[in-house]
Amino acid sequence: MKAVGGVLMKKEAKVAVRLLNSDGDGLLGFEDFTKLMEGMEKERNKESELIGAFGMYVGMEGSGYIASKSLKGMLSRLGESTSIENCKTMISRFDINGYGVLRFDEFKIMITN
Repeated sequence: MKAVGGVLMKKEAKVAVRLLNSDGDGLLGFEDFTKLMEGMEKERNKESELIGAFGMYVGMEGSGYIASKSLKGMLSRLGESTSIENCKTMISRFDINGYGVLRFDEFKIMITN
């Protein structure tokens, strides 16, 4: 995995072999490995898209997080008018640390739910 730029922990590797091992020999053949790499590429693409979306919100303030003001501004640009209070409520649903803003990991949870 390292040779092709991937990272896979030992537990993850065992799960991958168990799920993708098409001939039951306990090893990943070329086709099995290709499926694994395709799945990892899809995950990287999703992560990249999320980073881009997060950057659109953060870019308004350049703060590294999404505050209610930047959320309101972005929603307004998208044609969705809402109040700062509604934005605070939206953020609070995914604000794990209680700071009143969304970091990338919290934003990721919000988008994928």
